[in-house]
Amino acid sequence: MRDADVVFRGGVVFDGSGSAARSGTVAVRDGRIIAVDRDLDRDLIGSATEVVDLDGGMVLPGFVDAHVHPVEGGLERRACDLSEGHTRDQYLATIEAYARAHPDAEWIVGGGWHSAAFPGGTPLAADLDRVVPDRPVFLSNRDHHGAWVNSAALKRAGLDRDTPDPDDGRLERDADGNPSGTLHEGARLLVHDLIPRVTDEENRLGLLEGQRYLHSFGVTSWQDAIVGEYGSHTDTGDVYLAAAQSGELTARVVAALWWDRHSGLEQLDHLRARRAALRHEKFVATSVKIMQDGIPENRTAALLDPYLAPGCTCGTERGLAFLERDELIAAVHALDADDFQVHVHAIGDRAVRDALDAFESVPDRLRPGAPLHHIAHLQIVHPDDVARFATIGVAANMQALWATFEPQMVELNLPSLGPERAAWQYPFAGIARSGALLCAGSDWPVTTPDPWAALHVAVNRRLPEGDPDFDPRPFYPEQALDLGTALKAYTAGSARINSLNGTGTIAVGAVADLVVVDRDPFAGPADEIASTTTSSTWVGGQRVYGD
Repeated sequence: MRDADVVFRGGVVFDGSGSAARSGTVAVRDGRIIAVDRDLDRDLIGSATEVVDLDGGMVLPGFVDAHVHPVEGGLERRACDLSEGHTRDQYLATIEAYARAHPDAEWIVGGGWHSAAFPGGTPLAADLDRVVPDRPVFLSNRDHHGAWVNSAALKRAGLDRDTPDPDDGRLERDADGNPSGTLHEGARLLVHDLIPRVTDEENRLGLLEGQRYLHSFGVTSWQDAIVGEYGSHTDTGDVYLAAAQSGELTARVVAALWWDRHSGLEQLDHLRARRAALRHEKFVATSVKIMQDGIPENRTAALLDPYLAPGCTCGTERGLAFLERDELIAAVHALDADDFQVHVHAIGDRAVRDALDAFESVPDRLRPGAPLHHIAHLQIVHPDDVARFATIGVAANMQALWATFEPQMVELNLPSLGPERAAWQYPFAGIARSGALLCAGSDWPVTTPDPWAALHVAVNRRLPEGDPDFDPRPFYPEQALDLGTALKAYTAGSARINSLNGTGTIAVGAVADLVVVDRDPFAGPADEIASTTTSSTWVGGQRVYGD
């Protein structure tokens, strides 16, 4: 038998099945796994074989992030990045320093601020005016459903007390009705559309930085949750394709093409053309993203019953459904018939139910070869809908890091939901027990792309001690997952969503997309899962991160 190219030994193997890791050795040749056993290395190691000593750590399938925005994340890391801050004063200090370091920038742009750092989740233009009085500023919040702007930006956009709220968003206002500096949902575009467009070269650099950062956390594949023209997103499909063709794209990527909520079924020809054009071994555009609602922090998540907190001025006390129910059903039917996967953003219980109803109504939805659709975020799920994911055959795409008593949850969400609905949030264990497929993603740059941070919360339902937002109370612990189930979601489950056949598992014949970490997290305390770090990352048997 020919020698292996790489052999991983001296630790444990998690194979993606959901079972705990076990002692073993993995051998790779020509980009695929050729053997998995305890003693195989004696026969397969030759003079040219690279031997990776796990040093008591673990090798597992590469993480597949099923919902992420790498180009945007990379751009933010290269711009005014607020993601490391936690308070108003920290943000303002970072913004002031960035503006001083970039005196020739026409606009100050970036993002990553936390709504809970400001009263009511709404920062003020007046604060920005004190640190950047001379140029317009546009800073997305961490979930990218809101923006913080200064007076120069409001003036340039011509926004004043007479400006109406758009149908799909709103402007925060002072007592006199003047815009006060926070723009929600579609209102962001009133300012954002004035910012000079990001160039293809800037997007390329953002993609490469995003890819580098994701690889550093063991992510080998992902689904980019918006590829198209929307909000702060420019269409990066051609940038991805060029990177794939040049060899700069080392990850395996599926693009979720953007469904324009204003264009209806007329956009199908455009989506088909983009799918046909964006095709490469490393990059395909086979999914379509529908954003069905907003978020509860600004009361735009679509709820079955009204919000409890006062002050909901977003057009309805039940939030916003960006597509009417009949429009959503028509879109899902048309996309499914054209063999597009449908990837729905649904946070409120009404949005989740509408999405499930749409998928359930698809004719012949369980036919052989039918697209595997998924619903992302799933913050508030009515108990009657938990088991429907399995019966309908729709995957649950979880962002597990959010299921904690962090400040934004405590200060903004719980008061507006009330105790009954609060307990319906992120019901991952209930969905798993029903037999539904779980997959997982980070939604970076909304929150960190580190899978171990999310896995820690999936198991413990609280952040690690020492995190600035740590709260010792577990967040509805009956919905906690065991580590094997959560890891399977982030590897094999997400690989299924992306139709990455041969990835997501460690088995003979599987593609050698692998990550090596510094420990066996199954052997240590659950409250130390987040301390797990990446030693090396491999795509097709080639090292893309680590020494």
